[in-house]
Amino acid sequence: MAKEEKNLHVLEENFNQLIRERIQKFKNLQEQNKDPFEVYKVERTHTSKEIKDNYETLDGTDVTVAGRLMSKRVHGKAGFSDLYDRYGKIQLYIKINDVGEEKLKEYKSYDIGDILSVSGKVFKTKTGEVSIHITDFQLAAKSLKPLPEKWHGLKDPDLRYRQRYVDLIINQDVRDTFLKRTAVIRAIREFLDSRDYIEVETPILSSIAGGAAAKPFITHHNALDIDMYLRIATELYLKRLIVGGFEKVYEIGKNFRNEGIDVRHNPEFTAMELYEAFSDYNDMMELTENMLAYVCEKVLGTTKVTYQDTEIDFKPPWNRITMVDAVKQFTKVDFSEVESDDEARKIAVEKNIELKKELKDCTKGDILVGMFEEFCEHKFIQPTFVMDYPVEISPLTKKKRGNDKYTERFEGFIFGREVCNAYSELNDPIVQRERFMQQIRERELGDDEAYMMDEDFINALEIGMPPTGGLGIGLDRIIMFLTNSYSIRDVILFPTMKPSQQ
Repeated sequence: MAKEEKNLHVLEENFNQLIRERIQKFKNLQEQNKDPFEVYKVERTHTSKEIKDNYETLDGTDVTVAGRLMSKRVHGKAGFSDLYDRYGKIQLYIKINDVGEEKLKEYKSYDIGDILSVSGKVFKTKTGEVSIHITDFQLAAKSLKPLPEKWHGLKDPDLRYRQRYVDLIINQDVRDTFLKRTAVIRAIREFLDSRDYIEVETPILSSIAGGAAAKPFITHHNALDIDMYLRIATELYLKRLIVGGFEKVYEIGKNFRNEGIDVRHNPEFTAMELYEAFSDYNDMMELTENMLAYVCEKVLGTTKVTYQDTEIDFKPPWNRITMVDAVKQFTKVDFSEVESDDEARKIAVEKNIELKKELKDCTKGDILVGMFEEFCEHKFIQPTFVMDYPVEISPLTKKKRGNDKYTERFEGFIFGREVCNAYSELNDPIVQRERFMQQIRERELGDDEAYMMDEDFINALEIGMPPTGGLGIGLDRIIMFLTNSYSIRDVILFPTMKPSQQ
C-alpha cells in the first residue's frame, strides 16, 4: 500500500511539474507581448472538413484554419502536427525555410492542447494525406493543464461526465454521439414541420405539477411568496393550446422529475410532446412509427440499428398487443376473465409481484399493471406498442371504445424499455374532474406521484377541446438506441452528478 501511495505521489508531482512548466511558458509569452488570451478573434477561411472535401479545387491555395493542437512530431528543422477542429483532424507541416528559426522554435514550444490559428498552402503528402504547409501561425489560447494521455487517461465514467469538455476533446466517439443527438432532434423537427405542426414553448415553472405521475422538484418564488414546481411534463399546457385552436402543436424541451438516477433515468431529461386535434391513439401509433423510422433513415441511412449486440428494426409497422394479451402471453393469466379486485389480489399474492400501493388498496387494474411490469415489459425487444391500459392509471385518457375498464392509451417499448406514451385524450371536463378527485384520494393513500388538481385545465376543457391524440417521447432513450449508448448519461452532455468531494 505504501508503494502505491508513493507512486501516486510521484504521478501527482509529475503532473504538477507539467502545469508549472506550462504556466512558465505562458508567463514568457506575456513578457514577449504575445499573451494568447489577448487574441479576440481568428479569421478562419476553411474548416478541416471543407479542405478535405474540396482538395481538388484548394490544392496549392492559401487557407487559414484554427483548432486544438493534438499531436506534434517536429524535430530538427521540420515536422508534422495534427490540428483538430469541430469536424476532425487536419495535418500540418512546418519547415524552417518557410517560417524562420525563431518562429520554428516558438512552434516547438507549444504544448498538446494549445489552440492555434494556422495559415498555409493546401497540399497532399506522399502517403496521400491532405495537409497544410504552414507559412504563419498564432497561439490563440494556452492550455495550462495537460490533457489525459489518450489511451490511459479519461476512462473513468464519473470523471468523463464531470469533465465532459475533456471527454469531447479526447474521445471522437463521444463527439460523434452528440452530433447524432443534434441530428436526431433536427430530423424530428423536420418530420413534424412537414406535417404542419407548430412548435411552441410552455412554462418550465408552474404553480401545479401536472401531466404525468411523477415526483416534482419544488422551488420558491420570492416575489410571489409561493412554492412552484419544475415541470414534469408539458401535456396540460399543450392541450390548452389545442383548446385555443392550434390544432397541431409540439414542444421539445426539458422535464424534471425528482426521482432516482440509473442507466435509464436522469432527473433532468429531454422529451418531445405533441397533440393533434381530431385524431386518436391509432393516429399516434402511425405517427410514432413513421417519425422514428424517418429519423433513423435521416441520421443513420437505415431503419436497422445494433444496440448492445442486438439488431433492432424501426421499420413500420411496429408490433401491437394489448396489455391484457401481453400478460396472458407471458404469465398464462387472462385478466379478461378476472372478475373482481379480490380475485386479482389473490393472483398478486400467488405471483409475488411488487406493487406501488398496499395490496388492500389495489384494484384489478393496478395488479394488471404490476403483472405487466414484472413479467412482460422486458420481453419486448423489437419496437412494440402495448395498448389499452387500465383506467386507474390513466387519468388523462379516454375510455376504450366498447370496454370502459380500459383506456385508449399505448406505450412503445424497445429493448424492454418504455420510450413513448400516447392517448386518445380525455376531453370531457366532468369526467376529468372525477379522475383528478380520484388522484387526490391516491395522494391521501401515500402516492406522492399522483396527479394534482388543475382547475384552470378543467376550465379549458369546459370551454371545449376537440377529440385529440397526444404523444410523448423520451428523446434521450431514443438517442441511446441510435448511438448504441449503454447509459442515459452517455447521451446527455452534462448529466446530473453528486457534487465532487474534491
